[in-house]
Amino acid sequence: MKNLVVVVLSLMLFSCSATKNVRNKEKVIKGNWTLNKITYSKTGDYKVTLFNDAAKECFEGSTWKFVPNNNSGVYNLNNTNCVAGERDFIFVVQEVDAVSGYFDFLLKPKNNENKVGYRLQLTELSETTMQWKQYLNVDGTQFIINMNFTKQ
Repeated sequence: MKNLVVVVLSLMLFSCSATKNVRNKEKVIKGNWTLNKITYSKTGDYKVTLFNDAAKECFEGSTWKFVPNNNSGVYNLNNTNCVAGERDFIFVVQEVDAVSGYFDFLLKPKNNENKVGYRLQLTELSETTMQWKQYLNVDGTQFIINMNFTKQ
């Protein structure tokens, strides 16, 4: 019986630490960010539509606001050559590996008719920078989209 109590308490401790890590990430994410640069893992000229919304050029320079207490946010495309305006979204941060520091990041646009969400990897997060990676399979090979943010 004593061993069972120790095991249960250990499980509770480990489960709380993962939640604490996610809460810490959400605290850092909170606020206003600018998506400065988008790069691809392969060289070439690609026509990519991000989040089923707009081209890479439209997203570069876009502003993002994250509100972790209700897992919502808004991004604003500022490029004059694109359909400008605010887009609301919800997001979820999930810890993948505490050792490596990788977190899954799920972004789901609110005005999305088909309820599609986009899974990204939150690969870097500090008080001033954030990086997302989206892994895609294109013609049987891996293609990575890197999105680099700075905090405003």
